[in-house]
Amino acid sequence: MGPDEARLRAALGRDAGASSDFDLNPGTPLPPGRILRAAAVLVPVVLRADGARVILTKRASGLQHHPGQIAFPGGKIDDDDDAPEGAALREAWEEIGLPRGHVQILGRLPPHETITAYTVTPVLGLIRDTFVPVLQRDEVEEVFSVPLSHVTDPANFAVERRDWRGVWRRYYAVPYGPYYIWGATARILRGLAERMQP
Repeated sequence: MGPDEARLRAALGRDAGASSDFDLNPGTPLPPGRILRAAAVLVPVVLRADGARVILTKRASGLQHHPGQIAFPGGKIDDDDDAPEGAALREAWEEIGLPRGHVQILGRLPPHETITAYTVTPVLGLIRDTFVPVLQRDEVEEVFSVPLSHVTDPANFAVERRDWRGVWRRYYAVPYGPYYIWGATARILRGLAERMQP
């Protein structure tokens, strides 16, 4: 077992609470009767000799929700999915052509509640084999990877803000090159970064 895999396995064993889009925005008013929908994302980590990398996607610009944003492969948990793990693997296959057999599931990270009323379960998986991405073009514009060391270093995260429906909303961001990783994706990575500290 290499050092990156060992650190990831150790991180899963550390206690950490759930996160949400409201962590940096306490007091955000929520609509009465709000019902959270279940979703799952795959946090795919490619193990390489020159350092592990995390696979991310850039959502298609024509999507109604979160167009052009950086995200993990994932989506709603369907009734016929085998738990969050099954949903995460299905979505990764559909969105980027990642075969289920290429992914070794390590475990779940704490759930993340989004401002759009989803409870997202991040599923951490290792990829040991190479694969050629096949993009679902109506949902995914690009697939790319970033160094695990970059997105698990708390020093690389910043708290920024933007106007959301007339209210200033603060959020985590962890930019990498031309990619602006922010919102729920950055918050999930921030949680992983905190768990991976010695």
